Amino acid sequence: MESKKTCIAMIPSPGLSHLIPLVEFAKQLLQQHNHFHITFLIPTLGPLIPSMQTILNTLPPNMDFIVLPQVNIEDIPQTHQPSTQMKLIVKHSVPFLQEAVKSLISKTHLVALVFSMFSTDAHDVAKQFNLLSYLFFASGAFVFSFFLTLPKLDEAASSSEFFESYYETVNVPGIAIPFHVKELPNPVLVERSSYTYKSILDMCRKLSLFDGVIINTFADLEPDVIRALQERQKPCVYPVGPIIRNESNSEANKSVSLRWLEKQPPSSVVFVSFGSGGTLSHEQLNELAFGLEMSGHKFLWVVRAPSKHSSSAYFSVQKDDPLEYLPNGFLERTKENGLVVTSWAPQVEILGHGSTGGFLSHCGWSSTLESVANGVPMIVWPLFAEQRMNAKLLTDVLKVAVRPKVDDESGIVKREEVANAIKGIMEGDESSEIRKRIKVLSDGAATELSENGSSRKALSTLALKWN
Repeated sequence: MESKKTCIAMIPSPGLSHLIPLVEFAKQLLQQHNHFHITFLIPTLGPLIPSMQTILNTLPPNMDFIVLPQVNIEDIPQTHQPSTQMKLIVKHSVPFLQEAVKSLISKTHLVALVFSMFSTDAHDVAKQFNLLSYLFFASGAFVFSFFLTLPKLDEAASSSEFFESYYETVNVPGIAIPFHVKELPNPVLVERSSYTYKSILDMCRKLSLFDGVIINTFADLEPDVIRALQERQKPCVYPVGPIIRNESNSEANKSVSLRWLEKQPPSSVVFVSFGSGGTLSHEQLNELAFGLEMSGHKFLWVVRAPSKHSSSAYFSVQKDDPLEYLPNGFLERTKENGLVVTSWAPQVEILGHGSTGGFLSHCGWSSTLESVANGVPMIVWPLFAEQRMNAKLLTDVLKVAVRPKVDDESGIVKREEVANAIKGIMEGDESSEIRKRIKVLSDGAATELSENGSSRKALSTLALKWN
């Protein structure tokens, strides 16, 4: 009788930006420990978007996936906080998850469940079936350190809002600089009596229940935070990063973007992208366009139709043509200097291309790691979630990025600021210093994943727990 395969089940939070890092982690695990079989159990609110379906349909042979039945949309309040939506989708998927896990146990030697951050409501499923439980944390160690600290901060807070003053500061263990409250993740900056805040607090209280936490970071990037987390002992942390994609998809190299980049001088192009879900207001879209034009530098811009909500493209496909919202004559005036593409471009290949010299980014953690690993300086433009914290790490701690100022009256980044930020990373002494610092981090990222690197060792230690 054939022995059952040792299986790990992974439960991503809903959304493309949560699925990709977990898939890449699974690939990295199997490259070094190919006796495991990985099954993804996918909670859903509706049909999978095409890009998610493509990723799942092209998994290697020792991975597969099960799309759980869709939850009832009426159970998910219409909120513009993606974290709340994700958490509720997973919570209502627990009965489906229980059935899927039971089925896997009957067919495989299932040893552990790996959850994404907003899948913590399903933690009891691991306990129910006597399985090891691990959290895959796709953001930085310093953000995880903050979430571990949140319950204590909540106990100390006295007002109905998180702090009486929006401008008070919070110290995160392992980070020398304090964070202003206004820089914390969106779900924290709401009434403490709200469902959003309570659900995040509940999630943070569950973090110590896991057998271990896998963090997408590496020692050279966050040495002090990793040390502080390891000194806590519980939960046990495994820094295994940087976990980034090697390629966007099989069609990437045929894209218009890469063909255009091939014709540009080395390190001459600023890549502009706000990730898989970020959007700007119409006014801000126009100011960004004029700023790119004013800078005089070459640019490759992934543009989306504007929205009042910065995360509006996160769960839905936009139908408007973004080019209709650009300033009159912009495309004609900049056709020699820039390329505008709609909705998507092969980011991994673009950041790794020799013609790319800067990255204007929303500071999602995956984008941050991809930029660091490729040694590309950044202009930080955070929109939602933990992106403001990531931006501060990049500008004030690592000093590998610049940040354009937001106008106090309008809340808009004006075109002059956009142009100045581009010049800051593309020309002059400041640019040279930033490039030197990010080159050191890029070299460190490569070292950590080499045979004797600490990230590789952390992954091997983790695999031993699952054997």
